Amino acid sequence: MANTYTWDCKTVDTYPTHNEQADVVYNVHWRVTGSDGTNETTHIGTQTLEVEDLSSFTAFNEVTHANVIEWTKVALGEERVTEIQEALDATLVEMATPTSVTRVIEE
Repeated sequence: MANTYTWDCKTVDTYPTHNEQADVVYNVHWRVTGSDGTNETTHIGTQTLEVEDLSSFTAFNEVTHANVIEWTKVALGEERVTEIQEALDATLVEMATPTSVTRVIEE
């Protein structure tokens, strides 16, 4: 079974007004959860969006979660998205087959 990745990009920062538009999304607080069906792990971060060219501006009340995920992935770049997923994969492998385990000695 292949690992799955779930993007949560619902928390955003906006400029109240910018270039004559209202509530312009300029920063995304993202969370990506990777799952192998048994274990889950998460990476979080923020990504600034380019907001100088607002020719394809979407009004805030029309912005969807899918829009923000797409904008975030484009801003991160394909290479960085792949790096994030590979890091999640590595953590999932370590969780499934740990190379080290912390234990407590009972007295």
